[in-house]
Amino acid sequence: MGQALGLIQVDQSTVAIKESFGKFDEILGPGCHFLPWCIGKQIAGYLSLRVQQLDVRCETKTKDNVFVNVVASVQYRALADKASDAFYRLTNTREQIQSYVFDVIRASVPKMNLDDAFEQKNEIAKAVEDELEKAMSMYGYEIVQTLIVDIEPDEHVKRAMNEINAAARLRVAANEKAEAEKILQIKRAEGDAESKYLAGLGIARQRQAIVDGLRDSVLAFSENVPGTSAKDVMDMVLVTQYFDTMKEIGASSKSSSVFIPHGPGAVKDIAAQIRDGQLQASML
Repeated sequence: MGQALGLIQVDQSTVAIKESFGKFDEILGPGCHFLPWCIGKQIAGYLSLRVQQLDVRCETKTKDNVFVNVVASVQYRALADKASDAFYRLTNTREQIQSYVFDVIRASVPKMNLDDAFEQKNEIAKAVEDELEKAMSMYGYEIVQTLIVDIEPDEHVKRAMNEINAAARLRVAANEKAEAEKILQIKRAEGDAESKYLAGLGIARQRQAIVDGLRDSVLAFSENVPGTSAKDVMDMVLVTQYFDTMKEIGASSKSSSVFIPHGPGAVKDIAAQIRDGQLQASML
């Protein structure tokens, strides 16, 4: 009914291209407009001013001869003041943008190794955006933003890259483990040395206490029992220690069998051997 009366409606974020007898006349913005079709006025078409997105998948090869699929996302929109250029000068806007994206990506990525391509995604996106902005501005389009959303190498290449990363991480883990074991061994050795040092001090103090006790015992025995010599006292001490040792061996359930000469004469032999060893050490 509205068209029959020459009235048309243009929606928000949209412009209409008005022609007069097939020639461009003007751009109609959102709202209601009078269009006297009877005198050759007509709407050639509508153009959206909303931001549109085009995802482009481009296959190319890197400098180290790895084929990858680069996925670029281009966000663009038509400019209201250049709506006539956007409407009349391009037949297929999306194909035009796609061609420029292919050209820039296939000129940029082959100059990089695969690892560099992942690291320089922003540089690739910036190059694509600059080229598109320069080319599409003359056609009445603005490039809002360009993103490189994905770089997909071949499945075998991805598997190999994962194996390389896994091997590198295992190597680092092995080095860390070896370093930790080294530190543990050093600490264990230091602890063992400290333990032996303290044990030596204990043994030395124990022997010193034994010597002091024996000396005091010999002096006390000699004073309290007239006619006894230091030799007699030492023989008695050796006999006492001999029987104490035999008692401890017999009382322990985990002790090994020990065969030694047994009898009073054997004690005399042991005492003589100890004295002879001490005299020889003194002479040396």
